[in-house]
Amino acid sequence: MSGFPWDAFAQNLALAAAAALAVMLATFAVAVRRGLHRIVDVAWGIGFTAVALVTFLASAGEGDYARRVLVTVLTSVWGLRLAAHIARRGRGHGEDPRYEALLAKAPGSRDLYALRVVYLLQGALVWLVSLPVQAAQYVPGPLTGLAWTGTALWAVGLFFEAVGDAQLARFKADPANRGRVMDRGLWSWTRHPNYFGDFCVWWGLFLLACDSAPSAAVSVVSPLVMSYLLINGSGKPMLERHMAERPGFRAYAERTSGFFPLPPRRRG
Repeated sequence: MSGFPWDAFAQNLALAAAAALAVMLATFAVAVRRGLHRIVDVAWGIGFTAVALVTFLASAGEGDYARRVLVTVLTSVWGLRLAAHIARRGRGHGEDPRYEALLAKAPGSRDLYALRVVYLLQGALVWLVSLPVQAAQYVPGPLTGLAWTGTALWAVGLFFEAVGDAQLARFKADPANRGRVMDRGLWSWTRHPNYFGDFCVWWGLFLLACDSAPSAAVSVVSPLVMSYLLINGSGKPMLERHMAERPGFRAYAERTSGFFPLPPRRRG
């Protein structure tokens, strides 16, 4: 097996950054025109898809073709599904309360403040978190059992995200559930099946980059950052602070795992 192509990969890092920035700037332009910054959440999945596609084109002649195709397809399926789900969920709604509260602190122009602290930050995170997607496509060796294990873990993650989102959407569509806490299906095993799914997706994509030691070393920051954000950062803690005052949430939290799926605890 030949060595890892550091020069080509370094060039790809710049191309991936440009792709992520282009997606965020285009989204910013649309958001300003519509006066609705919540659409930046749709750009999150699209940004990863753009990075995967740009890397696929840039890595031609460098990495293993089957791995390049697999990583690009897995990333695009995950990213486009997430973008479509968020777009459907936000249709007909006004500004997201999170962004409303953030932009209320703007020292000057709300739009320029949003560009700095939301769009450019998310673009940087897309670039950072996508490191396994980039590095895996430059691994010269063929797919191994480790890569297929990563693919299986990615599939588990997509299942939890897609099924959890569908179950929650059906629950919210029933007027009888207004104000109630979702505690059925996957949501009875973990309070955050979608976040757990995201966790699995990014550890799975990382394993696809682990057939090369240099690629693995470059990529490990991605699942570590995502794990932190989901478990301790802007994911689980922020949502649970919002849900804390909802009737029934405390009892739900006492019987349901906070992140990793476990059988519901029986009440004593």
